[in-house]
Amino acid sequence: MEDLSLETTSFSLDREPPAQPDRREGKRHLTLFRVGVISVDDRRELCLIKNISAGGMSIRPYCVLAAGERVVIELKSGMSVPGVVAWTDGGSAGIEFDEPVEVLDILAAANDRPRPRMPRIAIDCFATVRDGANVHRLRVCDISQGGVKLAGEVAIDAANDLAVTLPGLPPQPAALRWNGGGHLGITFNRLLPLAELVEWLRAIREQPRAA
Repeated sequence: MEDLSLETTSFSLDREPPAQPDRREGKRHLTLFRVGVISVDDRRELCLIKNISAGGMSIRPYCVLAAGERVVIELKSGMSVPGVVAWTDGGSAGIEFDEPVEVLDILAAANDRPRPRMPRIAIDCFATVRDGANVHRLRVCDISQGGVKLAGEVAIDAANDLAVTLPGLPPQPAALRWNGGGHLGITFNRLLPLAELVEWLRAIREQPRAA
């Protein structure tokens, strides 16, 4: 059976809108993107939200869009955000918001309903990973309720029990999911509650960037 990489809607605290991406070559992905609605003139169409930042989002629209076109994106959390189409590329489009949005409020608004998807949130901080007697300090690339992606070249046995400590959170029992390309994917043994994750992200954002 062919192994598919899992790709879900990703979130970023960056104020810049998502840039036009490079095209992927030869790798298939199982996509579980968040659903939204895009309004163009008097039309309302569904779209899939690939990633979102405070300044904009990239989407997969199910209608024809042109650069410079005015749109309104309606999120399932009830927010309606006006913006402009910044770029189009095949089946994707980039939307630049008129005004920055509060990304953490979008996440928090979904806390009262089941979440079959676990969005990834880009974050810049450090974590320590305890692997038996070895302790590694690694930069966090992104985090979800279910785990973290870390940057680093370290040898960890997938069978080992790990403990991941993030600033301000207790150690999380975890396991190595994958390792390659200078990054590691680590899965928590229990999901972080969404409200706890959102509050932690707020606290991290208010701290000076780690050196």
